[in-house]
Amino acid sequence: MALKMVKGSIDRMFDKNLQDLVRGIRNHKEDEAKYISQCIDEIKQELKQDNIAVKANAVCKLTYLQMLGYDISWAAFNIIEVMSASKFTFKRIGYLAASQCFHEGTDVIMLTTNQIRKDLSSPSQYDTGVALTGLSCFVTPDLARDLANDIMTLMSHTKPYIRKKAVLIMYKVFLKYPESLRPAFPRLKEKLEDPDPGVQSAAVNVICELARRNPKNYLSLAPLFFKLMTSSTNNWVLIKIIKLFGALTPLEPRLGKKLIEPLTNLIHSTSAMSLLYECVNTVIAVLISLSSGMPNHSASIQLCVQKLRILIEDSDQNLKYLGLLAMSKILRTHPKSVQAHKDLVLQCLDDKDESIRLRALDLLYGMVSKKNLMEIVKKLMMHVDKAEGTTYRDELLTKIIDICSQSNYQHITNFEWYISILVELTRLEGTRHGHLIAAQMLDVAIRVKAIRRFAVSQMSALLDSAHLVASSTQRNGLCEVLYAAAWICGEFSEHLQEPQQTLEAMLRPKVTTLPGHIQAVYVQNVVKLYASMLQQTERDSDTEAAQELTQLMVERLPQFVQSADLEVQERASCILQLVKHIQKLQAKDVPVAEEVSALFAGELNPVAPKAQKKVPVPEGLDLDAWINEPPSDSESEDEMPKAIFHDEEPRHAKQRPPEADEEELARRREARKQEQANNPFYIKSSPSPQKRYQDAPGVEHIPVVQIDLSVPLKVPGLPTSEQYVKLEEERRHRQRLEKERRRKRRKEKKGKPRRHSSLHTESDEDIAPAQQVDIVTEEMPENALPSDEDDKDPNDPYRALDIDLDKPLADSEKLPIQKHRNAEPSKSPEKEDVSALEKKSKKTRKKEKKHREKDREKKKERKSEDLDFWLSTMPPPATDPGPSMEEPGANAVVTAPKEGHEEPRRLEQEDEEEQQEDPEKKPSKHKKKKHKKEKEERHKEKKRSKKKLPACDGAAGPVENGALEEEPLPPMSSYCLLAENSYIKMTYDIQGSLQKHSQVTVSIVLENQGSSILKNMELNVLDSLNTKLARPEGSSIHDGVPVPFQLPPGISNEAQFVFSIQSIIMAQKLKGTLSFIAKNEEGSTHEKLDFKLHFSCTSYLITTPCYSDAFAKLLESGDLSMSSIKVDGISMSFQNLLAKICFHHHFSVVERVDSCASLYSCSIQGHHVCLLVKKGEKSVSVDGKCSDSTLLGNLLEEVKATLAKC
Repeated sequence: MALKMVKGSIDRMFDKNLQDLVRGIRNHKEDEAKYISQCIDEIKQELKQDNIAVKANAVCKLTYLQMLGYDISWAAFNIIEVMSASKFTFKRIGYLAASQCFHEGTDVIMLTTNQIRKDLSSPSQYDTGVALTGLSCFVTPDLARDLANDIMTLMSHTKPYIRKKAVLIMYKVFLKYPESLRPAFPRLKEKLEDPDPGVQSAAVNVICELARRNPKNYLSLAPLFFKLMTSSTNNWVLIKIIKLFGALTPLEPRLGKKLIEPLTNLIHSTSAMSLLYECVNTVIAVLISLSSGMPNHSASIQLCVQKLRILIEDSDQNLKYLGLLAMSKILRTHPKSVQAHKDLVLQCLDDKDESIRLRALDLLYGMVSKKNLMEIVKKLMMHVDKAEGTTYRDELLTKIIDICSQSNYQHITNFEWYISILVELTRLEGTRHGHLIAAQMLDVAIRVKAIRRFAVSQMSALLDSAHLVASSTQRNGLCEVLYAAAWICGEFSEHLQEPQQTLEAMLRPKVTTLPGHIQAVYVQNVVKLYASMLQQTERDSDTEAAQELTQLMVERLPQFVQSADLEVQERASCILQLVKHIQKLQAKDVPVAEEVSALFAGELNPVAPKAQKKVPVPEGLDLDAWINEPPSDSESEDEMPKAIFHDEEPRHAKQRPPEADEEELARRREARKQEQANNPFYIKSSPSPQKRYQDAPGVEHIPVVQIDLSVPLKVPGLPTSEQYVKLEEERRHRQRLEKERRRKRRKEKKGKPRRHSSLHTESDEDIAPAQQVDIVTEEMPENALPSDEDDKDPNDPYRALDIDLDKPLADSEKLPIQKHRNAEPSKSPEKEDVSALEKKSKKTRKKEKKHREKDREKKKERKSEDLDFWLSTMPPPATDPGPSMEEPGANAVVTAPKEGHEEPRRLEQEDEEEQQEDPEKKPSKHKKKKHKKEKEERHKEKKRSKKKLPACDGAAGPVENGALEEEPLPPMSSYCLLAENSYIKMTYDIQGSLQKHSQVTVSIVLENQGSSILKNMELNVLDSLNTKLARPEGSSIHDGVPVPFQLPPGISNEAQFVFSIQSIIMAQKLKGTLSFIAKNEEGSTHEKLDFKLHFSCTSYLITTPCYSDAFAKLLESGDLSMSSIKVDGISMSFQNLLAKICFHHHFSVVERVDSCASLYSCSIQGHHVCLLVKKGEKSVSVDGKCSDSTLLGNLLEEVKATLAKC
């Protein structure tokens, strides 16, 4: 036996671990599948052993193989065995494997219930944590139901680590077992005021996710979330809360009044772009809800638009994209605010990044109005000519069509201009969207009756010139347009000026080279045109012209009969027979025009897209029934199929002759040509261009013609859109003059002019379109069924979570608590007495239950009253100036004490329920003592958390959490005054980048302080050997750099200048001058302002985060020089002191303990700078280490100067 155990331990030494498996797979690239199958066989043997370490190792390898795509569901039971291991390292492997391969269909998943419950109640927080993490990946409805109560208990765990995980997994439990939401919600709501910020953040995330789908159920939490929004400094929590308010505002418009001010403040103050983006989104939602009966909030919209303009003008492509995205959301509700920035959006069309260009195109779609449509389309057409790549060009073409056709052509005032734009778009080479242009031409011609004459004239010109431009490169684009052109000319042939010419163009032999579906339309519309012309000739009694017309049709139609396309063949054959019959009747002088025209009488209307769906199914029709008898299963598959045609006979497979080689084929071809040449009866024709190309020796002999693609292809006879723009401007000018005359006449009649009449400006409503658009109703079938809106997804898990959370909790809704079943012992007389006593106590419990239900209803009414009071227009009641983390919001001032005592009361209630379920259990003194102890411990814990909170927050981030200190943090700005005079004020900031080691960017804000317009501004700096201003190419060192904007009075703007730096270890100052022209009513004067630009050593530092272990390694390396300073007379709090050092000198906090903190920063040239800041009673000492001693000494002097001001 001992030998067997020794042998087993020796075998385990040679078992493959995960590293060996990975190494082996890499070494067996050629036969990887074979090697892995061998490994799986070994793993199966390992899983049969009793040693849990061997099983854990095997499961670990299986987990890796599952990641490679191999099925390991066969090892599910072994995974559960490893999950039940007592050692944490093995248990973790088991839960990892389960989280990857377990799902609702796993058979053995029910066996995990008791194991998970055991781990959840484990004294080790890590066992509990791994169980919660694993359960979140494979939770099923059964597991959620059985374990909901255990997880809910963990939400009150002493460790924040467990509370946070328990709160987060409750979201998965709610999705799988919606009945647990109502009983668990009060405790989840308590976690919103948890002293630990991580737990609080988790609760906010869960409630916000629940409220995202069913926001109306969470409206009562608005005051609590409002308090969190105004007090929290965690940007991610703020983002979630602001998103939630965006969903709640449409349901409760009064909420918008409360939100406008804090959201505006956040937009003003935040530097986080993600938070700014969400604030803008929510402001839009708020303003939509306030749109009726509320004062105008244009200032808030203007603020949002201004902030977004800064993002769009930023050089960072990500910020630019974000700004355009947010601007598109504002555009939907406040288009006029965004239309003012049309030039900025058009500039984005020149951006190198295609995604930004596409986003700018989306913005233009909503910025269009009747006034600016022609201008925007003109600029887009210019971009179409310059666009590189067919994808972007196709996107431009699509957007032009979308812009013009939106809302039933609402913004188009001149359809002649639009038709000319569509015709110009047909000249694009290589476009794939010819069908879009064709669809627009058809739609405009059908809807706008007044434009049909012009459309027909343009389309006939296109048909006439089709043979010039219908080359193979343009076939995708223009051929589809010929489809529309042929249909329009045929359907509205009465508007044709020269129908004979158009008919001949449609019957040209070149038409047979077009795709089949276009030829079919040609053939069909040739007959319509023929019928119209025939009617005209008979009306004029011109028999000879009618016969010539018929003869032309008889001669040209056979070319379509020979088409390879079946549709074209069929149509051409039918029409040819019809025309031949007409020719016979014409020979007998029988009038046929009326009968032929009757074939095409009436207008074709579009059919609704859902028409087929809405056709009612006739009675007695079963669409699922078989039309013919279903084939029987007994039929043999080897049976020969029956002959379809009667004359079919079984044919023997002929043996195919061997294929001839190339030489044999060439010899036969030459012999055939020789025979044809010598045959006098063989009719020889002049070879066609296609034949010549076929006979050519090879592709290399085809001549290549260079085409200048910069010049757009012109179709002769077609006018450009430019002339219609001018005509439209003249028409609008005449309209304005006419309106002015009418207004003057009204004034003369009334005697007194109206107020604000002089301020009248032309709006979109004032511009009348030249042609009216007919809204053609789409045809529906008779007895159409009512609207069939798409039903909601029945499998949507969020539908079950639409639960009223304010309704009192019924007994049937309490979470199930699983207990061991006890065998019923024989009743003794003593126990009978006890049960009699308990029966009496049951009556008292029923009364107490009724009282509790009444209290809940009253509490609910009070809650709604509190929400209404909080949302009312009256100012909120005065509260204490410095609320702690446990204090409720403005609405919950009265209910705070009740919420504080809810937990002990709930515990007592649970005890009562347990006693009720198990009558043998008696309430003991020990339990009462235990509850008292728990109350005292909870009270102490709250006090302790209040004391510890500022220190913890400070360690997390001094700048962000400085507001939590008693002493408020003064406002700080990184911009310093550079120079100023009566005309202009200059402030500057210097920023570096880790990517550019020898460059810094100086941002200068120029503010016009006078009443003159400042223009032609130019900044010049005297270069030193170390620092030089980057000037435009071709400029000398004495030339300045022009400022790319002008400054009207009272306006400020920012300009950026790049300087190249060689050494950064010393601070330096450069002299410079800003020259400009000040222009006012009296005239213009040349002015200049001298300044000294100070490059401090701090300006070369970049705020860089650093982990504590990396920081420790850096200090231990011995490569850093050391220096220190001490400053006396410091009274500022340590929190604010750290914030000043971090903000002004670009440091980040690595670690903080009480009044001691370690800071880190990195220079643009890679110097590491480490500081240790210690605060005494009235002094501060700073110890520094840096890879350059000179740089460190200068930096410490600058820090000392900053501290001296504190």
